[in-house]
Amino acid sequence: MTEGPRLCIIVLEMDKKISRLFEGFKSLLSFYSPSCLVADAMEREGVLHSAIKPVSGKRFVGVAVTVKLYPGDLVDCLEALKVAGEGDAIVVDACGETETSVWGGLMSALCKRKGVVGAVIDGAVRDIDEIRDLNFSLWARAVVPRSTHSPYSKRLWPLAINIPIQCGGVIVNPGDLIIADEIGVVVVPANKAADVLSKAQELAEKEERIRARIREGKTVEDILQEFGRI
Repeated sequence: MTEGPRLCIIVLEMDKKISRLFEGFKSLLSFYSPSCLVADAMEREGVLHSAIKPVSGKRFVGVAVTVKLYPGDLVDCLEALKVAGEGDAIVVDACGETETSVWGGLMSALCKRKGVVGAVIDGAVRDIDEIRDLNFSLWARAVVPRSTHSPYSKRLWPLAINIPIQCGGVIVNPGDLIIADEIGVVVVPANKAADVLSKAQELAEKEERIRARIREGKTVEDILQEFGRI
């Protein structure tokens, strides 16, 4: 077998593995508190700051497309649309700035058309009435009417796409998995995803069994003896 076909087979196998992992994490969304399951599976790591809260839409799992903005010179992050696509989640380091919105309704509509599943903004957003009508999934630190200077300056730089960033106090690399629900947002490093998924699925199943025991009338002592935790 020549190198070309062999390399193609390897790439296809990797794509299948990534697809299985992605679908596995998506299946966690049907359980209670998927962000908690994943955070527990990661022994409390990867949890974004509690100031980043759901603004619109439903819980999601997505593959991170990262955007780095720069303090004091925030611009519109339209460049992300050249990279992001089906199943992606755009994660923006907007420096925690809460008085300048870097995301709005039109950006959300464009993302939805491309199949982007959601966005997480360490900064401010606006147009949340439109975004809610779109049912686009958006998590952010703040909501404010003020836009960036881009509509007036016509400048869309400086920014960087798909580099390591910090969002909500957590390092996010392009390709990491993002899990967002009503409780918060958790980042799963791509190289740990298989192990984290396995542990999260075990925890989800264990919690379902514990709920069943509670319905049966078991006591705290009974549950601790059987499961070792509550």
